[in-house]
Amino acid sequence: MTAAKTSSRRIVVIGAGPAGLAAAAAAVQAGADVTIVDEGEHVGGQFWRHHPALTDPRLQHQLGRFGALQEALADVRVLSSTSVWRVEPSEPARVHVLTGPVDAADRRGETLEADAVVVATGAHDRVLPIPGWTLPGVTSAGAAQALAKRDGASLGTRTVVAGAGPFLLPVAQSVARVGGEVAEVVEAASTSAILRGWGRRPWELTGAAGKAGELGSYVATLVGTRTPYRFGSAVTRIHGTASVEAVTVQRIDADWRPIPDTERIIECDAVALGHGFTPRLETAIQFGCAITAERFVRVDDQQQTSVPGVFAAGEITGIGGADAALAEGAVAGLAAAGVRGADLRYRAPLAARRRMRAFATRLGTHRIGSGWTAWLEPDTLVCRCESVPVARLREYAEASSRGMRLATRAGLGACQGRTCGRSVEDILGTHEGAGFDRRPVLSSVRIGELAAVRDRPETPETSTLHDPSFNKEQ
Repeated sequence: MTAAKTSSRRIVVIGAGPAGLAAAAAAVQAGADVTIVDEGEHVGGQFWRHHPALTDPRLQHQLGRFGALQEALADVRVLSSTSVWRVEPSEPARVHVLTGPVDAADRRGETLEADAVVVATGAHDRVLPIPGWTLPGVTSAGAAQALAKRDGASLGTRTVVAGAGPFLLPVAQSVARVGGEVAEVVEAASTSAILRGWGRRPWELTGAAGKAGELGSYVATLVGTRTPYRFGSAVTRIHGTASVEAVTVQRIDADWRPIPDTERIIECDAVALGHGFTPRLETAIQFGCAITAERFVRVDDQQQTSVPGVFAAGEITGIGGADAALAEGAVAGLAAAGVRGADLRYRAPLAARRRMRAFATRLGTHRIGSGWTAWLEPDTLVCRCESVPVARLREYAEASSRGMRLATRAGLGACQGRTCGRSVEDILGTHEGAGFDRRPVLSSVRIGELAAVRDRPETPETSTLHDPSFNKEQ
């Protein structure tokens, strides 16, 4: 039964993962006019990444929910392969986009105006630098899983999955189910830390019972393939000449410092690294949204940010998994559509959000320890885009953040610090909040595309580049 329409508001949803799709569906059902913008070729984000012909159905979760969301959004305008390069928290809010492949010379520019915006940009894998991590055969854990889910292919014939957090489990399962051998899963958190973190007040996790089923599936796969699972350990070196040949696995203490004389060598030809996730904050920061000390977007009970008309949902408000993102997205979509807080449509997503917060809180058990920098060597590359080693960074440890970047070029490459930014801060001991997340241009833009904007007649839709604050940032 379709809910009565209560809104004619224009809403732009940035991101088409679980949070974004749930937000869009809830807003549509409340009568809003919704446009979805996403960088991917297809909706679904990282969670529902798949290929109709190649993907093993066992690697997908909640496909029924995905199908229901797609059906609810059948008539919604979806801008796929579309990059948001600038946003403005005006009235109405403006979202400047370019549609087309990133490397195409004929992308189409457009400015979307909205009464409300839901930012659901998600998060990406965090991979800590390790000596040898630039060798062919080393990827992020998310990339290894995407290769399995989308293309039905394994990263290598014998893969080590290493890092921290429960995400290592589905990655290992994905590799195994497409025919790869998982040589070992290496988890940084110790057994005692996991028992303390996940074992306290276990009744709080009853609301996340679905996660228990997933866990059972992952464990069954590991047991069936006789895959070792090592706790309190880390890959501290990757060996090879032309490609990966082996890794050193070493015990680490509670702060992630390597423990001497505990090294083991494991032969392998591929390594999937995942040390948690980094929220993609750039869009929210450009809107002016307040960021918490933990580096997430601050939201209230209705997912409203500190900026009127801008809502946030999913991993940018706290890493919690797909179920939490779906719940937060639904709340944000209703609120963005102007649905009042007492409306009964909030009941189910608010209850789901409460249930999943107990799960999300326990992910802190796998938080990165400050001692990880002890496994680095002076020539270990930190910024891969600009080939900046640890020694070069430390030469400018006393410089300002801007000075360090200009001198070393760390964070100025193609990824704009998304891969190395947090690691640079850890190495230098300078945590400046949103330093690497604050950008005047949110995605790659050709000079010709900027020139095309400047050449248009001055209108509210094309005045962005003439804003003095924009030029000052440049």
